Amino acid sequence: MEVFAEIKGIKYTPFLCRSLDKYNIAQIDKALSERASFILEVNRRNEVAVSWWVSPKRTRSYPYARVYDTLNFAGRKVTIIPVIKDEGKDGDRDFLQWDTISLMSLLGVYAIIAYYVDADKNPRYANKITNQRFDIGYIRDEIKRLLSYQSDALHWNLEQIDKIPKTAELALNAYRSISKKLEVEMHSMESAWRRIDELRKGKERFMELSRELAYKAQIRESMTTQPKEYLAGVKAIITIKNYLGGYYYFTCDEVEVHQDELYLIEGKHTKTGVLPSEGDIKDGLIKMILFTNLENVLADGHKFKPIPILKLTTDNEFNTSLLNSSKKQFLDLLKKEAEINGFRIKINDTFFV
Repeated sequence: MEVFAEIKGIKYTPFLCRSLDKYNIAQIDKALSERASFILEVNRRNEVAVSWWVSPKRTRSYPYARVYDTLNFAGRKVTIIPVIKDEGKDGDRDFLQWDTISLMSLLGVYAIIAYYVDADKNPRYANKITNQRFDIGYIRDEIKRLLSYQSDALHWNLEQIDKIPKTAELALNAYRSISKKLEVEMHSMESAWRRIDELRKGKERFMELSRELAYKAQIRESMTTQPKEYLAGVKAIITIKNYLGGYYYFTCDEVEVHQDELYLIEGKHTKTGVLPSEGDIKDGLIKMILFTNLENVLADGHKFKPIPILKLTTDNEFNTSLLNSSKKQFLDLLKKEAEINGFRIKINDTFFV
């Protein structure tokens, strides 16, 4: 099923953001090595909530959960995303995509598109690196520049996109140095430079390229049922248009038609736990932020009322008596978040909210 929808603005109140540790800007290197999300004190008057992505690909290391944890901060929210992550020829290579930046703009999060400059050799593979480290000076300068920036996250993020060719060039030069220093073969530089040459053609080409890749991935994912998902309905391709004409391409794990209602179901599963992990659930909540703000939802030529559902499944029978006190508190807050923001929660086959 193909679903089309619009988002004109985001209204959402999170309840599960964890308490963030505070670091001084002089400690940013330490903060990035210790925490996925944190508060950064830039000077006596200014603080920002910071999250960072291990890879530009959104399916690695729960980046959405990291961003989610900053969403109830009253001030500016910043997320640091590497423009490229190359793990070496024996690992993966991921490139930043337009939809990631668009989504951050929609959430009011200021993106800093950064790059890695150092790494260690992976002891288990001849051509793989690990423990990659950002150019801290570059990030520090961008955060300080952000303090005097008067426009919103959308305009800041569009400026960041304009800088992508230069940032990607810095990234590839850094990987060349890392390759030489660690004697590790990286992925083809030639294909990466071709990608950068495409980006030099401007934002429109970046959007077009990203959309082509995202749509292909979306089609592949919509045809794949992960055994871990324990889903009964059909997958759907969901294309969301925002008020600025930006497009987001997602798959919806499961959709069900109930008269004039369309259940949009995001599934999270655990084999061993009583509930899926907090990271998994928060990752699902980013989808709930989107789904609870959808308007003009169309599928198969019909207009539907969207019913967002977070579906949590386990290999075991769910029983709240098996939860420890912290998990019970987490579930209570999750229930409150669902009730306040207008989505439902299903645990195994039973609606919890």
